[in-house]
Amino acid sequence: MLRYLSDAPLRRRVTAATNKVESFNRFSQWIGFGNRGVIADNDPIEQEKAMKFNALLTNAVIFHNALDIAEIVRQLLEEGWEIAPEDLAHISPYLTEHINRFGEYSTHELGIQPDAYDPKLDVDFTPLREQDLTAAGLDQAA
Repeated sequence: MLRYLSDAPLRRRVTAATNKVESFNRFSQWIGFGNRGVIADNDPIEQEKAMKFNALLTNAVIFHNALDIAEIVRQLLEEGWEIAPEDLAHISPYLTEHINRFGEYSTHELGIQPDAYDPKLDVDFTPLREQDLTAAGLDQAA
């Protein structure tokens, strides 16, 4: 506790991690809007299913958002924009503005086929990793 109180960089890292968890939880609650997020079933198996379905849906939306963000970054890089890793560190995949929760999402009638997933994003994250190691004091031990 004394280390936490006396170490400002540690407090910033803990706060940042806490904020990320809280953001994820708010996003997950936003996704699970049905019945105002209340699980009304008393059956533990059904409760677990509801929680796991919400987690699956939440993670699927986060993945989709991350793919959209990666595509936008690729396009900007192709257009000649310089994007620093520090800029990307502030982007969150917990976006909701583009989601119509109450809409109809059938695409098979439209004949839409998604592009193949390309896991490569040509952005060098090494400076951020080095910055994290330096802030944690781990670079001296390595």
